[in-house]
Amino acid sequence: MDERIEPGYMVFVADGEMGVAAVREVRDNELVINIQNGGDFTIPRTAVRAVHEKKVVLDLQALSPEVCEALDHVHDDEYRRYRTVDPEAGTPKAVD
Repeated sequence: MDERIEPGYMVFVADGEMGVAAVREVRDNELVINIQNGGDFTIPRTAVRAVHEKKVVLDLQALSPEVCEALDHVHDDEYRRYRTVDPEAGTPKAVD
């Protein structure tokens, strides 16, 4: 990924969806992101699908199981009708 990423950029699982994390630190081949309700995680730059408008979009298939588990609980303390992540589509899925 050649696009410049800076601390403070928001992190998303898909374009047009709710933010799930923020970039805390940028390293040569990895990023440290703070996932809401999950804490800090180090992810490889290869897990970044796109960067635009100060937004980082993740490639869910390139993330560790621990990161995916944290992403599944991002909005647990918020509006309970939606939870992230549907790894197949990369979008929130409705829960009853």
